[in-house]
Amino acid sequence: MQRSKQQALMFLLGALLVGAILGLSANRVLGDASADTPAAKRQAMYDDLQLTAAQRAAMDSLLDQRHCQIARTLAAVEPRLDSIRAGARAQMDRLLTPEQRTRLDARRAKWRKQGERQRQAEAKRLEACK
Repeated sequence: MQRSKQQALMFLLGALLVGAILGLSANRVLGDASADTPAAKRQAMYDDLQLTAAQRAAMDSLLDQRHCQIARTLAAVEPRLDSIRAGARAQMDRLLTPEQRTRLDARRAKWRKQGERQRQAEAKRLEACK
């Protein structure tokens, strides 16, 4: 009887350990998407610094102003950056074989999709700059 209780306890401990490992692995692979947002990162920093409500409000204002200034500066040079990107892209395409170019195009499509989500989030943030 004692041996069966020990076996049951070991089985439960093993199941708990496997569940914990699977849970941690899934969290690392899938990640917490909400933790990657600028607002979540900002709140984590505020929590880490243990800012008061007044300090959080002041920091929000400063960071929002900085973000708007950077966005205005980048908007002025964005056409030039686009030109540089297009030139480099054309040079890369000439360097690659057709098969390699096809694979790179697939990656570029993935990057564009990710970039579009980022641009949409950025556009929402920039509405406050107007």
